[in-house]
Amino acid sequence: MSDPEKQAVSADALPSEQSLPEAAPKDVPASEQSVQVDDEKAFLVDFEPGDPRNPKNWSRAKRWYMTYVASLLAFNATFASAAPAGIATNLIEQFGLSQELAVLTISLFVAGYCVGPLFWGPLSEQYGRRPIFLVSFPIYTCFQLGCALSHNKASIIVFRLLGGMFAAAPLTNSGALISDIWDAKTRGKAITLFVLAPFIGPALGPLVGGYISDSGVSWRWLFWVLTIFAGSCFAIQVFTLPETYAPILLVQKARHLRRETGDQRYHAPFETVQKLGLAERLRQTLLRPFKILFQEPMLFATTVYMSFMYGTVYLLFEAFPVVFQEGHGFSPGKTGLMYIPLIIGSLLGGVCYLVFFHPRYEAAVEAHKPNLVPPEIRLDMAMTFAPLFAVTFFWFGWTSFPSISFWAPMMAGMSLGMSVICLFLALFNYIIDTYLFAAASALAANTVVRSSAGATFPLFATQMYNALNPRWASTLLGCFACLLLPIPFVLKRYGAALRAKSRYAPNVYGL
Repeated sequence: MSDPEKQAVSADALPSEQSLPEAAPKDVPASEQSVQVDDEKAFLVDFEPGDPRNPKNWSRAKRWYMTYVASLLAFNATFASAAPAGIATNLIEQFGLSQELAVLTISLFVAGYCVGPLFWGPLSEQYGRRPIFLVSFPIYTCFQLGCALSHNKASIIVFRLLGGMFAAAPLTNSGALISDIWDAKTRGKAITLFVLAPFIGPALGPLVGGYISDSGVSWRWLFWVLTIFAGSCFAIQVFTLPETYAPILLVQKARHLRRETGDQRYHAPFETVQKLGLAERLRQTLLRPFKILFQEPMLFATTVYMSFMYGTVYLLFEAFPVVFQEGHGFSPGKTGLMYIPLIIGSLLGGVCYLVFFHPRYEAAVEAHKPNLVPPEIRLDMAMTFAPLFAVTFFWFGWTSFPSISFWAPMMAGMSLGMSVICLFLALFNYIIDTYLFAAASALAANTVVRSSAGATFPLFATQMYNALNPRWASTLLGCFACLLLPIPFVLKRYGAALRAKSRYAPNVYGL
């Protein structure tokens, strides 16, 4: 998932002290300064109540359509990340790849998620969402085309890495787009749809790739499919996706007023600040997230937990072939079907959040008015599903004997999908509620570390499952999950005290 989350809280994008307008010269009389300030306020462009230019005033049908499109773009990027798992055997035969190099076609793509968000986020805040979509997506599509036309292993590996870097743009921008168009109350429902993409996309990829492998056609058809899919999404962006970033829309409104009235005094807030240079913005963006990560035990703990969850999802793309192809003798296509319970479980997790936990949070909002709801309320869902997440690994491992029906380990995928989605939503929302104005930086660090785990875990999965066998390899993962299980319980108990001592969590909730 992408860093969709990096821009989930727009308050973090407020101008810094360095970017504020210069104060009036001291030798200007106070009365003239007052007139200048009043004049500037009078011509400062903002959204009026009901202004149709404000994305939050667009019709619900239009905003839900854009939410679906944003989620589709994120799904496209994550679907492409794991799809080569289904054609790994073909790539090994075609290019003489080792097993490790075949895994790199997945790992390097996900590694691109570590780099891309740190660039695409600041750029979208500088130039708007739409230009970043229109620049990054065609380049991402071209790298899919490059993979389809590759004739050596070096080119396909390089194209996968670069493709992942540009695929991070729709992941980052899509989450930001959703935060642009929805109010805080509805945003939770919209984000749920978006958050499903990083888990459903990778699960469907190997299924499609596996059946392309079984069909007897060239492995290149997988990348042709990815190219066509990406090209179709790009066409949707060009014709149906408008700009949604409010500061840029206000600049457009100010320009329109200047043209219509001929009065050059009309200006948008974004035009009055001294914009930081791109190099300075990138420096701040690169350093601040990691500064917060290592100074905040709450963020560090949740990031470790979420990274382990994300890594295990990508680890399955190497573990499933060991269990189902080597153990049960399945073809790549039939092995791809084993991911369907993971998809179903992810959908059930989203439904569980919307039906049971989101209404409870809305009730808490009403109960705590006019105060904010303490972030620890978000952890109830994590405390419910953390034990299920740990149990799933023992279930999968000790039912993976070839003598046991494949249905037993396959259905463990449903348990994994449901528990991961519920844990992810709980901890993701907990980070936002805890850090508020610093949430974008906190989530940026979380995304980079989590993507690193997604890129790293597949690299040792096959060796681990072959060396230890699926039973003990899964048991090892289950033991790690048990070690991490207390995190939501500890944060629930001591979160308020930790927030009181935090340098970045605002003291707006009380103890």
